[in-house]
Amino acid sequence: MPKNKTHSGAKKRFKVTGSGKILREKAGKRHNLEKKASKVTRRLTGTVEVAKSDVPRAKKMLGL
Repeated sequence: MPKNKTHSGAKKRFKVTGSGKILREKAGKRHNLEKKASKVTRRLTGTVEVAKSDVPRAKKMLGL
């Protein structure tokens, strides 16, 4: 049987920690930043854990 391929879009978007958690960047900080309040853009910085309901799908796409 052939090996499973990692979803190339998923490997660019998700990061797996040493303990096995899946991290993602927050959406909405790429464009139209002049319209958004500084408070909003600060809130959108950093990484967060993937929602519990989305973890199985993300793991499948990453080949975990």
